[in-house]
Amino acid sequence: MKQRVAVGLLGAMMLGSPAYADTVLGVYAGAQAWNMDTEGQFGTTSDTESFSFDTETKGTLYLALEHPVPLIPNIKISRTNMDSSGDTTLSKAFEFGDELFAVDADLSGEFDLTTTDFILYYELFDNDLVSFDFGINGKYVDGTLLVAETGGTGLQSDVEFSGVVPMLYSRAQFGLPFTGWGVYAEGSYLSIDDNTLSDYQVAIVYNMIESLAIDMTLQAGYRATNLELDDLDDVYTDIEFSGVFAGVELHF
Repeated sequence: MKQRVAVGLLGAMMLGSPAYADTVLGVYAGAQAWNMDTEGQFGTTSDTESFSFDTETKGTLYLALEHPVPLIPNIKISRTNMDSSGDTTLSKAFEFGDELFAVDADLSGEFDLTTTDFILYYELFDNDLVSFDFGINGKYVDGTLLVAETGGTGLQSDVEFSGVVPMLYSRAQFGLPFTGWGVYAEGSYLSIDDNTLSDYQVAIVYNMIESLAIDMTLQAGYRATNLELDDLDDVYTDIEFSGVFAGVELHF
């Protein structure tokens, strides 16, 4: 990470008067490959059904812009594909959408989901040894759930759901001097009533290229996303996506 001068106090940031300065416009672009395990259940009533989901390799793309203008937050946009599929054999009748699936039916389930994070944040500290960002995240969740009975009956039902969920956001990174190595933790969190969403990742990073024109950093870490929804567009979920990832980030 290029050296920039940053000063500020958390109290000032919370009052809407963060103080930091960036000597140039910074652009960060990154891509990650996520080996994602999926566990949990979903439904269109509170009586949800569990599925045995497959392990998938999914991708994340993100872009962040940092600038020297006081009071105006930096922005980061990140998009993740989280599609998964699985199957189950019903031990009880399962109502999903406008269909009722009978006991002992073999079902396949598909969870087609993308999340797009619109993050506004301030840099409270930013140097080669330590950096800390704090802000808000408007996470846009857009998905389709499909349940189909296997075995040639043709019975199936699908529902779509979407919404923007406001979350708190933070990121902390620590560097080991003169080595190019570092670690970071980044996450967003919300808990309101019976809805709980969390999305965090921790990683080791290595600054492979550092020049006046471009920096390139390699990442390897672990990410977990929990999606516990209670009646979002008539959808109920208790799903966790987790696994290791590897990525690369370019800083212009």
